[in-house]
Amino acid sequence: MPSSVESASCAGSAPLTRPGPVPWIAMYHSVGDRTDDPYRITVTPGRLERQLRWLRTRGLKGVSVTELLAARGRGEGRGLVGLTFDDGYADFLGNALPLLTRWQCTATLFVLPGRLGGANAWDPLGPRKPLLSADGVRRVAEAGVEIGSHGLTHVDLTRADEATLTAETAESRALLSELTGAPVTGFCYPYGTLDPRAMTAVRAAGYRYACAIDPGPLTGPYALPRVHVGQSDTAPRLFLKYRLHRLRRRPVEGLR
Repeated sequence: MPSSVESASCAGSAPLTRPGPVPWIAMYHSVGDRTDDPYRITVTPGRLERQLRWLRTRGLKGVSVTELLAARGRGEGRGLVGLTFDDGYADFLGNALPLLTRWQCTATLFVLPGRLGGANAWDPLGPRKPLLSADGVRRVAEAGVEIGSHGLTHVDLTRADEATLTAETAESRALLSELTGAPVTGFCYPYGTLDPRAMTAVRAAGYRYACAIDPGPLTGPYALPRVHVGQSDTAPRLFLKYRLHRLRRRPVEGLR
């Protein structure tokens, strides 16, 4: 994995600088029961399977963000889309991972090392969903899923003081690297919120890329936009989201 990341970042130096289209990266969260889902963050296993089938029958393959960027850096990214899952919900292990394996896809799972074995306490409306334990994260990593950081405890980095900003970026990376025994090169901004100060902290912490939601003019290797994929995304909606993504976003520096 480190060599792939380095090739995506010009052999470990500065990120790629030739302008190019923004990659298509899907954003998921929980995969399980949708009985109580006020934030619309959950898809059922059946829906995820149909979405993965849609990708594969169209000659597309879901991969981790590191794999996607590395392939693009080699000029080989055609037919690849990024799959990301935020927060590190425990249901990823039993519900999402078997489906990814069945459809020969990989993904990036962004976890919170300061809340391992806990729950999504940052969501005031609930419901409380369990998060992966340290052992669960290791099992996911051993299965070939890229582990990235979602911060230490899921706080808005644009409102964080310097100590908190360092903990959420640098400390979370160190803890996950120790946990998985592998470099952690991807970051995901909690709530999708970011500003130049947060981006600088993420880069200084040693990450190679960072995912947001809709970063606007900040779009680049440390502010990759993503497309929300939810329960209502049937085949026609996925097709439109896939086709419109590049039309809506201009080519940017650092991505080719």
